[in-house]
This record gives sequence, structure tokens and C-alpha cells, in this order.
Amino acid sequence: MKNDLQRLIAIFEAMADGVCIVNQDLTIEFMNSVMVEKFCDGIGTKCYKTLENRNKICTNCEAARVFNGETLHQEVYNKIADKFYDIVEVPLKNDDGTLSKLSIFRDISLKKKQEEKLKASEEHYRRLFELVGCGVFISSKEGKFLDANLALLEMLGYSNREEFLRIDIAHDLYIRPEDRQSFVETIEREGNVIDLDVEFKKRDGTPIPALLTGHVRFDHKGNVTGYEGIIVDQTLRKQMEREVRETNDFLNNIIHSSANSIMATDMKGTIILWNQSAEEILGYKTKDVVGKLNITKVYPEGMAKKVMEKIRTNENDRKGLLKFYPVVFVKQDGTIAEGNLSASIVYDENHNEIATVGIFTDLKERLEMERRLKTTQEQLLQSEKLAAMGRLTSQIAHELNNPLYGIMNTLELMKTEISPDNKRRKLLEMALSEIVRLSELLRKMLTFSKPDQKEKQPVDINTILDEMLLLHKKQFRENDIIISMTLSSELELVYASKNQLRQVFLNIFNNAGDAMPAGGTLAVETNTAGGEIVIEISDTGLGIKEENINKIFDAFFTTKSSVKGVGLGLSVCYGFIVEHGGDIKVESKEGSGTKFTITLPIHNHPQ
Repeated sequence: MKNDLQRLIAIFEAMADGVCIVNQDLTIEFMNSVMVEKFCDGIGTKCYKTLENRNKICTNCEAARVFNGETLHQEVYNKIADKFYDIVEVPLKNDDGTLSKLSIFRDISLKKKQEEKLKASEEHYRRLFELVGCGVFISSKEGKFLDANLALLEMLGYSNREEFLRIDIAHDLYIRPEDRQSFVETIEREGNVIDLDVEFKKRDGTPIPALLTGHVRFDHKGNVTGYEGIIVDQTLRKQMEREVRETNDFLNNIIHSSANSIMATDMKGTIILWNQSAEEILGYKTKDVVGKLNITKVYPEGMAKKVMEKIRTNENDRKGLLKFYPVVFVKQDGTIAEGNLSASIVYDENHNEIATVGIFTDLKERLEMERRLKTTQEQLLQSEKLAAMGRLTSQIAHELNNPLYGIMNTLELMKTEISPDNKRRKLLEMALSEIVRLSELLRKMLTFSKPDQKEKQPVDINTILDEMLLLHKKQFRENDIIISMTLSSELELVYASKNQLRQVFLNIFNNAGDAMPAGGTLAVETNTAGGEIVIEISDTGLGIKEENINKIFDAFFTTKSSVKGVGLGLSVCYGFIVEHGGDIKVESKEGSGTKFTITLPIHNHPQ
């Protein structure tokens, strides 16, 4: 028995294939040298550890089937050896009655690679044959198609390849059968045919013009066996030409139907394109300007040169492009048209400048609206200042009332101690009268300066922010300030006075604009947190000095010149927010910008 085992091991060792024996516990009992070379010596270890580098049994393990008496044969890829193996697994019955699993690993990686390479090559050429955009064919000398790609079938209206391969080429494909004979004579005489104009017919008889290119096929003896080549449908080219012509007409219609003025000039400034809107807005008729008028005539003096200088700079996305540049044009009647001009230089295929084209957007109505909005903004600012002065007056009146009443009571007591006939009594009464008059004046001031009870209602913070940023949009754009808005789409309402909130945001936006004289970014963000609406307004401006942080909400405190303000804005903002049950905080560092965080309670949010 021992000699039999040694003989068997010798046989396994002599094999070019890997041999592995695993017991029912999945422990490796034997590996021949080929297996050891590929997987290292794993005798005494679990098979899945040595052969698969796993810490637990493989999910696709088939050992149980082998131990039940089945013989398995499969091809697998092993990551450890980086090889494809043809594996045969058979059950072995041990002397003690137990079973082991004998696995023979035959390396088929080279075979796999060759098969895959051959398959890839075949698929490549077949895919090239099938997917090429024009019709490809192989035909016999007798006039039958031997093969054809899908493009040719679709071109000629055939859905069934077998049907197509049965047709008679001369009579079923050519409109004039004699053209087939002419093709055969030419290709056999010249060896090939290039771009031969032919007329074919589709399956339904519809004519189709085409270009035919082909060459002959020979057998191993040099005899002509057939022809192969390509067929290009000329209907598509003609259709494309028609579509290009229609597209040009369509683009011309777009240009001439545009609500904006579109104009183009050659590089000397002579107008070569002038659409209908340009006629309507600027008053010049197309027939009077195209090829006759220089573009400088419709600009104020010096403006055309300035526009070209701007186009040639790199201020926009690329050189030769100008976006939304504010300009004015001189109309034919001498009046001015205000708006934005977007323009670019047109280049030829050699990148030579050949023309300039511009689109002018008339902003007369918008600019008038912005002017009205600016007036409204100034009125709001003035109202804010007046409201602040009213509150200050109210505070002063309250503070003066107490000492005045004290003086008044003292004078009344003094009257009781001085005889009515005494001259000092008259002076005392005169002083008391003036005190009463002053008290009445203060009462009237209190009545006049008492802030109106602003009507509160459920309001959308996002809507108010949109409105107030619209007021500043043009001003910010002119000062190179970019607005970044991140407004929560699920923001709930707050119960507040719209006018007071408008004043709050207006004041903060004005301060942000003043803090960014050289431009920057104004970021506005809204979200919900803990039953409150949170509004964050931050800028990238000059920031606030550390010693001034705790003073900015004080009345009359300001870091601006007396021309720009008296220091009442933020104190008023703070008062409004507190009155609405909210809070306002500021974070700032000198030179690094400022962020205001405003919180307001959500309408009807449970406390």
C-alpha cells in the first residue's frame, strides 16, 4: 500500500498539471510541486485560504457536490495565480471510508488568450463591417450578394438579410440593368471602380442615387470570384445640402426676427448686417446702412474705438469677446438709445479677423425702472433715518419728562410759601408756566415720534430678500460685486412687518456695498434651525475692527464719514429684529469680511 501511495505521488509530481487533494474539512492534504509553485505550500491549511486568499469558505464552493460523489469539470479564473484553469474535481475514497476531493488544475491561460484574441479580431472586423456608416457588400460574379452590412439593408429598405441575399442585383437593384454590366466590365478591366455614379432602387421601387466604389476578389489561382466595396447614399448628401440651405434661411429669419438689434461690420467698420430690430430701435433702414454706413456714425464720438478696445482685451472668457457692456447709440433722429452690447470678433479658418458682430439689448424701460427703484430706495433710507430720529426723540422726551415733572412739583410747593402779592410769586408762576409749556411740547413730541404699529402678517423671507437684492443688482454689478444666493426652497413663513424687514436688509446690503469699494462677493443664505428662520448675509469686504465689534448696534456709532451716515442704521435694524422676537449677531475680522446672522421665529411654531 505504501508503495502504491509513493507511486501515485510520483505520478502526480510528474504531471504538468497542478494536483491538490482536500479532505472533507476542506484542509489541503496534498499539493504537487506545480501547485506549490503557483500557490505556495498550503498543506495543512484550508483550501480557500491558500487557493483564494479568503478567511472563510467561498460562496460558490462546489465541494459538497464532489463529496456526494459527483465529478465536476469547470473553467475558472484564479486571482492568486493570475491564470485560467480547466479544473477537474473527482471524489477519492480513503481507506477509513472517508472521502477526499482530488482537483487537477490544467493551465489554459494561453489558450484563453488566443481564443479571446481570435474572438476579438473576428468581432472587431465584423463590428467594423456592420457599424460602418455606409453600405458594405460582397457579391459574386454571377450577380448575387454574398454578404451585406446593416447599413446597406437599411439604405435599400430591406429588413431581412436572407431576402436581400436572394435578389438579382442587375434586375432588382439597378434601375437600368445595363449599368450592372458596365460596372462589371469596368471593374474587371481596371481592377477597381471609384465613386461611380449609379441609380439604385429600394425594395419598394423608390429611386436612390448613390456612389459605388469597389474592387475585384480573386481566388488562390488568380481568378475573379466576385466583387466587394461600399455604396454611399447620395440622397443624404442632397438632403444635407437642402437642410444647410434651410438652416441658413432659418438663421437669417432668427437674426431678422430677433427682438434685439443685431449688427455686423467688416474690419473697417462698414456695416454688412442690420436686422429689423436695429431698424426699429435705431431708426436707420437696412437699405441705407448695409455697405454704405460706417458703424462709428451710430455711436457717440469715440465710443466705437472704445468698444473695439474692450473686445480685444481678455476681460471676458476669451479674447475677442465682449459681454453685456453698457453703451449708448445715437438714433437717426439724434436721440439716445441706452442698453447693453454683447459683441465678438469673427475669424476665418486661419484665425484671421474678418468681421465683428454685436447684439444690442435696448434697456430703456429697465433703466427707467431701476431709476424709479433707486428713488424708492432713497426714500426708504430717508424713512429709516426719520424713524430712527423719531425713536431718538422719543427717548430724549422720556428722559426729560421725569426731571421736568420734578421741577414742576417743586415750583408748585414754592408757590404755597410765597404771598400772591409778592413780585417773586409772579416770577415763580411765569417759570411754572414755561415748564408746563415745555412739558406739553415734549408730550406732543412723544405723540409725533411714537413709531407706527407696523402691520404684521405671515411673510416669505426669500421673497423679501429677492426684492431688496433687485434694488442693488445694478449698483453691485457696476461695482464688481457678485451676488451669491443660497435660499432654502422649504423655508417656512415668519410673522413680521414687511416694511421693517425691508429696512433691515436694505441697511445691511448698503453697508456691505460700502465695505467692498473694489468689488467682492455678497453671499445670502437662508435655512431653518430649531424652530427659527436663519438668514446669513456675508461679504468679503474690509471687515470691522475688533474694538468696534461691540459698538456697531449703538445709536450714532459709525465708522463712515458724516456724509454717508449718522450711525443710526444698525441700531434701528437691531430694534426691529428684537421687536419681532428675533436676534441679530455679527462676526467680522478686519480685512476678512463681515457676516450678519439674523434669526426670526417661525410663524405659529410651537414653543
